[in-house]
Amino acid sequence: MLIGICSDSHDHVMHIKKAVQIFKKHKVAKVIHAGDYCSPFTIPLFTGLNLHGVLGNNDGDTILLMKKFSEINAELHGGFYSFETENLKFAVYHGTYPEITRSLELSGRYNVVISGHTHEPSLETVDDTISINPGSVHGFNNDAMIAIFNTQRQSLQFIELN
Repeated sequence: MLIGICSDSHDHVMHIKKAVQIFKKHKVAKVIHAGDYCSPFTIPLFTGLNLHGVLGNNDGDTILLMKKFSEINAELHGGFYSFETENLKFAVYHGTYPEITRSLELSGRYNVVISGHTHEPSLETVDDTISINPGSVHGFNNDAMIAIFNTQRQSLQFIELN
C-alpha cells in the first residue's frame, strides 16, 4: 500500500495542486497531512484523495477547517491521529513540541511516526520506529517536498515539488 505524506502547506496553492496531482498519479491509497494548512480555503484542493489530517500550530479556524474536511469526505483528527494498516501502527502528530514527537518515537507503540513542523524532510530510525518528516509543501527557503511511504517495503520516497 502507498501512503502519501505531506505537511506544512501554509496556503501555497500551486504546490498543493502539484502534490495532489503526484499523489493521484502514484495512486496512493491514503494521504496523511501533518498539519499547518493555515487557511480553510485550501482544503478543497485535496478533493479526490483519502485525506486524513491533524492540526498544526498555525491552523487557526479549526471549526471551518473541520467543515471543509467534511465537505470533501476527508477526516481531520484534531491534534493526534493513530491508525493501523498492514500490521503497521502509525502515529501522526504535527511536531510542535519535539519532546512529544520523541516520546512517540521511543514509546515502542508505533512502527511509524509522522510529523512535520520543522519544514525539513527527514527519515530516521529510532529504536525500531521509522520517523518521517516529509518537509514542507510550501517550501519557504528550502525545496518544497512531499513523501510516499510503501508499507510493504517499509520504504520512503521524497518528491520535490519545485
